[in-house]
Amino acid sequence: MSAPFRLMGIVNVTPDSFSDGGEFLDAGAAVEHARLLVEEGADILDVGGESTRPGAEPVGEVEELRRVLPVLEGIAALGLEAEVSIDTTKASVARAAIAAGATIVNDVSALRADAGMAELVAESGVQCCLMHMLGEPRTMQADPRYTDVVDDVKAFLDERMAFAVAAGVEERRIVLDPGIGFGKTVQHNLELLRRLGELTQLGRPLLVGTSRKSFLGRIAADVLGHAEPEPTSERLEGTIATNVLAYERGASIFRVHDVAPLRVALAVTAATLGGRWTPTDATTT
Repeated sequence: MSAPFRLMGIVNVTPDSFSDGGEFLDAGAAVEHARLLVEEGADILDVGGESTRPGAEPVGEVEELRRVLPVLEGIAALGLEAEVSIDTTKASVARAAIAAGATIVNDVSALRADAGMAELVAESGVQCCLMHMLGEPRTMQADPRYTDVVDDVKAFLDERMAFAVAAGVEERRIVLDPGIGFGKTVQHNLELLRRLGELTQLGRPLLVGTSRKSFLGRIAADVLGHAEPEPTSERLEGTIATNVLAYERGASIFRVHDVAPLRVALAVTAATLGGRWTPTDATTT
C-alpha cells in the first residue's frame, strides 16, 4: 500500500542556503546526496541553484544553470525511482531542467518572476508548485504584516492558481505551498500551521516546507532557556512536530532535509489517523 503522503528531499546546489549552503555545491556530492535521499524514502528530489533564504541575493541565469544542470544530468543517469523538481523562478532554467528530466517546477514566486514561466509550464505539461511569498527573498522578512495571514495567503494562492489555469496550466497539475518562513513572523508561521485546513478548501494538494527553519530554532531556544536560536542541526524535533501537525491538517507533500526520520514519523501519523496499518510480516506486535 502506497503512503498517503510524499516526501520531497532537498538538494541545494548553493553556497549560501541557510541550512546546508556549500555542502553539496560540488555536482558529484549533490548527486550522491540525491541518491541517499531516495534510498531513505524520498519520492521527489527538489534541485535548486539559487538560495531563497532571507536576505539572499539573486543569482544570474548562467550561474544557476552551471550549478544545477550537471546535478540534474547526474540524477537522470542514475535512473533513480523518484520524480525530479527544479526549484527556480527562471523559465530558461526550468526549460533546461525539464529537458534533463524534471517533471515539476517549484516556483517560489508563483509564476510572478518570469513572464515566460506560465507558458512553459502549460506547454510542457509538467506539474508546478505555486508558493506564497511576501516580497522577495532579499526583503521578505522586513516587518511582514497581514490583515489575517491565513485569509491573505489563501486569497493569494487562489488568485495565482486562477492565473496559471488561464495561462493554460491544467489545474490537476498544480500544487500549493503557503510559504512557511517566506515573509512571515514566528506567529504567522504558527497561525498558518494551526489553520492549514482552511487552505485545503482550494482543492489542490498542499506542500509544506518547515524543515530546519529559523522559527523552530527560536521556539526551541525559548524552551531550553538559550539566548540565541538553536542551530539548524538541532531543529529536527521541531521539523517532525510541524510536519506531523501539517499532515493531520491536510498537507500531503513535505519538503525536508531529513527524509528518513520524517518518513517514519509521518507513517506512524498516517497509520494512527487512518485507523489501520498493514504489517509486512507476521512477527509484528
